[in-house]
Amino acid sequence: MSALELIEVRISAPDQDTAESIARGLVESRLAACAQVLPQMTSIYHWKGELEQAREHLILAKTTAGHFEAICARVGGEHPYDTPEIVALPITHSSAAYAVWLADSVALDFDDVEPSEEADL
Repeated sequence: MSALELIEVRISAPDQDTAESIARGLVESRLAACAQVLPQMTSIYHWKGELEQAREHLILAKTTAGHFEAICARVGGEHPYDTPEIVALPITHSSAAYAVWLADSVALDFDDVEPSEEADL
């Protein structure tokens, strides 16, 4: 996976305020180009030997693979869960304009990003 590969990072949160705080922090720090907070969902999982069920919110953060470890560190430091869900999925296709916007939005050095005509990433 190259550092500029586009990814979507999924992070679950226990409530709207936590989810919005995490999402805003990721975008403000330019670790994510954008972050969407989806409303309540039901999660069913095993935790410490017990079957659990909880209401959670889901954050969808768009970024590049090079930012994943920094996102894990930031979210891990402010998330109330001992083991927060932080998973990444590759964005295999997007419009060329969106891909350039996303990469530009999270680039630490804007000279590192070259516009591309390719829609397949």
